[in-house]
Amino acid sequence: MVRIAIDAMGGDFGHYPIVEGAIFALKQKKFLPIFVGDESKIYPLIPKKFRNRVEIVHCSDVIKMDEHATDALKRKESSIYIAVDLVRQGKADAVVSAGHSGATMSLATLRIGRIEGISRPAIATFMPTSVKDKQTVVLDVGANVDCDANNLFQFAIMGDAYANRVLECEESRVGLLSNGEEPTKGNEVTKEAYKLIGQLESFIGNVEGNDIFNGKVDVVVCDGFVGNVLLKTSEGVAETISAYLKSEIKRSPISIAGALLMKRVFRRLKKQIDYAEYGGAPLLGVKACTIISHGKSNPKAIKNAMFQAIRFVESDVNEAIRKRLETMNG
Repeated sequence: MVRIAIDAMGGDFGHYPIVEGAIFALKQKKFLPIFVGDESKIYPLIPKKFRNRVEIVHCSDVIKMDEHATDALKRKESSIYIAVDLVRQGKADAVVSAGHSGATMSLATLRIGRIEGISRPAIATFMPTSVKDKQTVVLDVGANVDCDANNLFQFAIMGDAYANRVLECEESRVGLLSNGEEPTKGNEVTKEAYKLIGQLESFIGNVEGNDIFNGKVDVVVCDGFVGNVLLKTSEGVAETISAYLKSEIKRSPISIAGALLMKRVFRRLKKQIDYAEYGGAPLLGVKACTIISHGKSNPKAIKNAMFQAIRFVESDVNEAIRKRLETMNG
């Protein structure tokens, strides 16, 4: 049974959405949630019939969003430090946190450690596409602002393995984000990365920004600076379109009637762009599953983060990454 250490104090809205989301997941999947946080606040939120199916590790300290990520290394009694250490000690198989992402990433990298051969872990995220029930994995989206060609090559290996094992994409297609499809396009780093990633059978070459959303590719590789700008821009565009549609629908009775007829379509669209559907972003490259959830995560998002952690652990994707690296380097 998969054991998940959960930072129950890290989110923007306190213990409730985190505990509630984990309990929702527990109703559908068999796993062991290990809540790390204030026991006096966690315990009352757990229904009686589930109290013998969870564990609570009490602590009262939490790394706040406005604090430096490096502070977490000194705060050994904080919820995220303890949650990560449970994984390090072998008492948990995965860690999930909606708290300070920098603190989570730093602690996971330094306390749990990197997969042998990985220089830098990368944060992966999922982008909706125009193809039904299909997402594009993009990495890195914020862990590494500056990358060299070898870093991008390793991101490609990790993303490819994740798509194969966790998303069950048997013949994944890996693309390198650039300003044109030709091998000569891009900066010096991407040109060099193109040659390295070319060793992968799944590599289809350079891709452009629009290819992320049209289903052409399954994995897109970029540095954390570009990836984070891409992520925030996409979120902004989605919010703008939603606001525009709501405004236009209210303009006339005909628009309102049309919206009612399109209700199912709008519902599917919302599901595609809702971060809660994905639960969080896996930090690829560390020795154990680490899921970084949005600070504003609601119970639904936390539930899906639990499911994502379970799939990650059960897929043994880290072993797949290690073997691929060994093959490429050997």
